[in-house]
Amino acid sequence: MERVLVLVRHGQSAWNLENLFTGWRDPDLTERGVAEARAAGRGLKREGYSFDAAFTSELVRAQRTCALLLEEMGLRDLAVIRDPALNERDYGDLSGLNKDAARARWGDAQVHAWRRSYDVRPPGGESLKDTAARVLPYYITTILPQVMAGQRVLVAAHGNSLRALVMVLDRLDGEAVTDLQIRTGVPLIYRLNADTTIAAKTVLAWDGDTGP
Repeated sequence: MERVLVLVRHGQSAWNLENLFTGWRDPDLTERGVAEARAAGRGLKREGYSFDAAFTSELVRAQRTCALLLEEMGLRDLAVIRDPALNERDYGDLSGLNKDAARARWGDAQVHAWRRSYDVRPPGGESLKDTAARVLPYYITTILPQVMAGQRVLVAAHGNSLRALVMVLDRLDGEAVTDLQIRTGVPLIYRLNADTTIAAKTVLAWDGDTGP
């Protein structure tokens, strides 16, 4: 039985390009982001993958990444489930601020803690721990049962919602997760054992023809 779970962070967004804290704000993909999403779909198709189910967030950058990826795989008509549980973490008062300007105002160490730590909240926003508190129950109750039933499942989401999920899948602690980075448009492919543990993990590599 196949138990395949593929995680993809959305392609580059306009605010990624401008180095802004994004959170729950809703910018679209850049041209590069579109290319990353399409390249992810082509790469997955070339490696022989297909999907029975797909999940994404309520934010357009993830939704569009999902749609472009599926289009490249010939799966345009696959139903996609959208849920706010998979949204990016809420950066609160930092949303819309330039990250370099934030470092100049609050210092490198504080901004690093807000961005990368497990349990430090930015002002008015969510920590990674808070994000995990909504992502993981949704994964356990809605996504995981489909994977364990032999469905091939795609999740197109965000850097921090996926960090929260990968932290559990890869059994990372709060210290190790500070170094975890999820690249835009690069699929993480998991195959699960019958007890839900990880049998294998592949980061789908790119070459010059498929994208970054």
